[in-house]
Amino acid sequence: MMIQFLLGTWFICSTNFPMWTKGDKTAPTFNYSLHSEAMEKPVLFDEVKYVKKGKEKSIRGYDYQDEKDPSKFTWRGKGLLRIAKSKWQVVLQDPQGQWAVIHFSKTLFTPEGVDIICRSPKPSPELLSGIKKAMTADDKLKTHVAELKDL
Repeated sequence: MMIQFLLGTWFICSTNFPMWTKGDKTAPTFNYSLHSEAMEKPVLFDEVKYVKKGKEKSIRGYDYQDEKDPSKFTWRGKGLLRIAKSKWQVVLQDPQGQWAVIHFSKTLFTPEGVDIICRSPKPSPELLSGIKKAMTADDKLKTHVAELKDL
C-alpha cells in the first residue's frame, strides 16, 4: 500500500522546485505519519522541514489519497495554509523502499515539477544517475530531468 511506503522521513535529493533550488532554504525533508484522526480512509500528516538562516522551519498539511489511484494525493495546508492545496503523485518508486520520484502539479503559487526523494540524505551519484535515466522513460517525468538540481 502506498501509504505504508511513504511513512517516515524522506530527504529531497534532487529537484526543480524553486523553493529548494534558490539555496536560501536547505536540508529539506518530507516527514509523513498517519494522521491520528484518520477515520475510514488513511490520511497522511505531512511535515516539510528545512533550514533557513540557521533555524529549522516547517510547513504542515495533510495528504488525502485518491480513491481511484493510490499513487495520487491531494495536499491541504494546515492552519493559515488551509486555503492552499496541491496535487502530487508517486510516479516511480524503488521496490526496496529507498527512493521515489514525485511529480507535483502547478498551483497558483508553484510551478509543476519533480522531486527525487531518498531515505538517505546523500545517495550515491550512481543511484541518482540511474533514477534520472529511469525518469526519461516516463512521459510525465522526462521533460523535467534536465532541470533537476542535486541538493
